[in-house]
Amino acid sequence: MGGSAQNPGVLQRDDSPRQSPYQRLSQRMLDISGDRGVLKDVIREGAGELVTPDASVLVKYSGYLEHMDKPFDSNCFRKTPRLMKLGEDITLWGMELGLLSMRRGELARFLFKPTYAYGTLGCPPLIPPNTTVLFEIELLDFLDSAESDKFCALSAEQQSQFPLQKVLKVAATEREFGNYLFRQNRFYDAKVRYKRALLLLHRRTAAPEEQHLVETAKLLVFLNLSFTYLRLERPAVALRYGEQALIIDQKNAKALFRCGQACLLMTEYQKARDFLVRAQREQPFNHDINNELKKLASYYRDYMDKEREMCHRMFAPGDNGSTVGEN
Repeated sequence: MGGSAQNPGVLQRDDSPRQSPYQRLSQRMLDISGDRGVLKDVIREGAGELVTPDASVLVKYSGYLEHMDKPFDSNCFRKTPRLMKLGEDITLWGMELGLLSMRRGELARFLFKPTYAYGTLGCPPLIPPNTTVLFEIELLDFLDSAESDKFCALSAEQQSQFPLQKVLKVAATEREFGNYLFRQNRFYDAKVRYKRALLLLHRRTAAPEEQHLVETAKLLVFLNLSFTYLRLERPAVALRYGEQALIIDQKNAKALFRCGQACLLMTEYQKARDFLVRAQREQPFNHDINNELKKLASYYRDYMDKEREMCHRMFAPGDNGSTVGEN
């Protein structure tokens, strides 16, 4: 897709001059609304489950008018598409129906009749009245926020009645939301989602044979929280979460690296070195770890230079041959 400038509905001329390009295109499309108001043509198959009602979706799209090469609306030129919630952020009925028929990674072409698009009035000046529009939509990902929100609203006692897999699924969804928000540089909001996931996992008492599943999920959230607090410039909290991750996996290179970064920001250079050397031991060729050790060495040299300069000023001989501070 990638923001193509040419309307895929503008077809070559054929032997049916009385039919418009969209009419010809519609003949090979699947009716997904039951009244041919929303027609679909899959360009690339997706995988996994269908989009669920009330989900939040991450999509790329371009909308075209018939006989026009360039889209009248597109988000393909944005570096990071915005997460949109069905029923709230998506206003076209046809687009919502179309998305509900899609799977992750799918790329599809849709025709929306006026009833499912901009209606009898259109949307002046861009969309004329009673206009059929074509949309190309790529479903990058979706998150079932409704299921997660409902589960998190339950009391701890009510949540305990559900099987462990349900808790792990909701916690994973919360973490995925946090990851999306983190990529948008919304670190405070990401932190809130990560902490919701952690609360769910802390509340859960698992059978001994399943406890490793909970610990694995906690480890991922601890790493996310450590990184997020580094971005929030709160290294002491980042260190605490990094150390919690190390309780679960004492050789985890990411946790060691985050702890090293936090200590470096707090100018605890020896502790920073200890963590980073341990991280390097686990991943000797990791570019980020090796660069952080170089940065530490540079900071430490600057720190020692300042210390020596300060000592020199304090104990340097005065004009009368006495040291500073003597009567």
